[in-house]
Amino acid sequence: MKKILVAASIAIMLLMPLIFGGCNSSEREGFAIYLTKDDIPVSQMEALSRVEIADTPLIGINDIEGYHWDTHDVELTVETYEKVSQLKVPTSGVSFVVCVDRQPIYWGAFWAMYSSSWFDGITIWYPLIIYDEMPANSITIRAATSPSNAPPIEDLRLSPIIKDSLEEAGKLK
Repeated sequence: MKKILVAASIAIMLLMPLIFGGCNSSEREGFAIYLTKDDIPVSQMEALSRVEIADTPLIGINDIEGYHWDTHDVELTVETYEKVSQLKVPTSGVSFVVCVDRQPIYWGAFWAMYSSSWFDGITIWYPLIIYDEMPANSITIRAATSPSNAPPIEDLRLSPIIKDSLEEAGKLK
């Protein structure tokens, strides 16, 4: 009986890296933008204490050619830009979550520019618009706005965790 327990313990110890190895790779994923797992409406995001993200990112670190920190313009690969431009964004928006190593940092919405309603959170406008000064295949993550008589809103895009992740991946510009 003792030999069986020792053998089982050794087997478990040898298998530990295989069992938990997947955790390390997902923890080191870096910067990514996820949609929510159950397409949670933008109007319900603030009321939730926890939101499950989709299984795979819409935009992962390898989908990014460069991230311009001063403007928050994100240069994407051609394939990723095409994928993002195919999103179906209703006038009520599509929620997204910005994560580093699958840990949520902030949330926002893809927001239809033709919507008659306004969203005061962080947005990526849709349809995607490229301005003259932006590189091709880029999106802009826009800051939340506040009414003129309200205190300024903290710009969560400036998280040092995000900056460190982008810098570590060689994507920061």
